[in-house]
Amino acid sequence: MVESGRADALFKEMLDAQASKSLPPVEKWHPEQRGRIDIRIARDGTWFHEGSEIKRAAMVKLFSTILRRDDGDYFLVTPGEQLAIEVEDVPFAAISLLRSGSGAAQQLLFTTNVDEHVLADAEHAIEVRDRDGEPAPYLHVRSDLWALMTRNVFYELVAMAEPHPNDPSRLGVTSCGEWFELGRV
Repeated sequence: MVESGRADALFKEMLDAQASKSLPPVEKWHPEQRGRIDIRIARDGTWFHEGSEIKRAAMVKLFSTILRRDDGDYFLVTPGEQLAIEVEDVPFAAISLLRSGSGAAQQLLFTTNVDEHVLADAEHAIEVRDRDGEPAPYLHVRSDLWALMTRNVFYELVAMAEPHPNDPSRLGVTSCGEWFELGRV
């Protein structure tokens, strides 16, 4: 765990870095040329091309900025071309968590496998879904794109979970004034 003062400074640094990033307006692009490319994103967020892992992190980050989901399918989109890809579950993984503040003022900042920083709030929900009888924790990243939390990140959330004020059988966390249910006792 990072020391409190340093954690707050790191938290602000990460929020500022994310705010300064801009993404291409893929939701505005509707190219006529369409096709498919042999790219697959595994459940853990690893990207593959023609069966081989894409090891260049910069390439994965670039592709992640032009990713869009339409009607349940995923595409890499440019102004001139839209290429369908395969995504096993969701395209991103939430790989770390930083917490600032406490109580109603608490903020939870997640970092994804493509170095996006996502502050859990009303627009970036935390959801725990049932996947084959097991809890699967997700974070809304942007548009219709989600990140699956790694096991260690989910365990960190569970460790900070508190009962809901109106129903102690519901456990969850608060971030930016929003309460997110993680499970029931």
